[in-house]
Amino acid sequence: MSVTNTSGRRKTAVARIYMKEGNGTITVNSKDYKVYFPTLPLQYIVNQSFEVSELAGQYDVKVNVAGGGVKGQAEAVRLAIAKAIVELDAEKKPALRAKGLMTRDMRMVERKKPGRKKARKKFQFSKR
Repeated sequence: MSVTNTSGRRKTAVARIYMKEGNGTITVNSKDYKVYFPTLPLQYIVNQSFEVSELAGQYDVKVNVAGGGVKGQAEAVRLAIAKAIVELDAEKKPALRAKGLMTRDMRMVERKKPGRKKARKKFQFSKR
C-alpha cells in the first residue's frame, strides 16, 4: 500500500496531501474536514475531485494546509487531490481537466502601490 504525495496552491494557500487506499476519511490539519471546513460549499469543493473521477470513499487523505483563507485552502486541497488522482490513474485526467480541476488558478492579490490608497484606487482630486 503506497502513499501518493502531491501539493496544490491557490492564492497564498498551500496544501500538501498524502493519499492512500482506505475508506474515504479526509483529515485536514489533524481535524476532520467537515470540522475544518464547516460550510457545505467548502466541503463540496474538497470532495469535487473525487466526485468527478467517481472515486468517492476509496482513498484516505491526510492534508497539511497553511496560508490564505478557508476558500483558498479548500481550492488548494481540491487541486492537490486532483493531481494525486491523475498520478494514480492517468485515464481520469480528461474528466478532471474538463471540469477545470487540473489547472492552477494563478490569480493573486495585486500589491499596493506607493502614493495610493490601494493597488489601483487613487486619492480624490478636486480643482478648487
